[in-house]
Amino acid sequence: MKLVPGSRFGTCFFLCCKSAGRFPSQRLFAPRKRRTCTDATEPVSAASNDRPKDKDMVEKVPMTKIGAAKLSEELRWRQQEERPRIIQAIAEARAHGDLSENAEYHAAKEAQSYNEGRIGELEDVTTRADIFDPAKMSGDKVRFGATVRLVDEDTEEEKVYQIVGDLEADVKEGRISISSPISRALIGKEVGDSIEVNAPGGARAYEILEVVWK
Repeated sequence: MKLVPGSRFGTCFFLCCKSAGRFPSQRLFAPRKRRTCTDATEPVSAASNDRPKDKDMVEKVPMTKIGAAKLSEELRWRQQEERPRIIQAIAEARAHGDLSENAEYHAAKEAQSYNEGRIGELEDVTTRADIFDPAKMSGDKVRFGATVRLVDEDTEEEKVYQIVGDLEADVKEGRISISSPISRALIGKEVGDSIEVNAPGGARAYEILEVVWK
């Protein structure tokens, strides 16, 4: 209810509050400030302009020069050779009639799904690739791209690993991912240092014999 100063109801209300020892706030009778359109369209503070752009927040993917070349070649092959081949296979399978029991058609569609997914993955990582050329690097400490010769302190078996990006890793060829437990243990270490790695069969201890850049 709106109380108007000077009105009969307003005077009675004031006297009742006075007898009770409580008075209404000045705001009760003050005219309400009208919000104008300019209140909603005030210029944005400069701080909001300091937020990093999406392109500045893109996470780079470390990759060796050789690994980047292999992934780029795979992307070319999948786009220019494998994609047309699969499309042709699907067209030929469709020509055979009923698709519900057409094994060739379903196999071709599965191959297409995998190929397109792989193309998307390769396009993403090659766009964000941060390429290193180990042959142009040097130093005694283990870093990304280094080839490290180790010896198992229990069995005296020697192993040689190169630390590479996630997508170019291949343990059978001696290339281990930068995110693998052994790589994380090696980073920052030097020749003569020992590391311990938790393996499925238990903890293994290795000594670094050599760090090579190639």
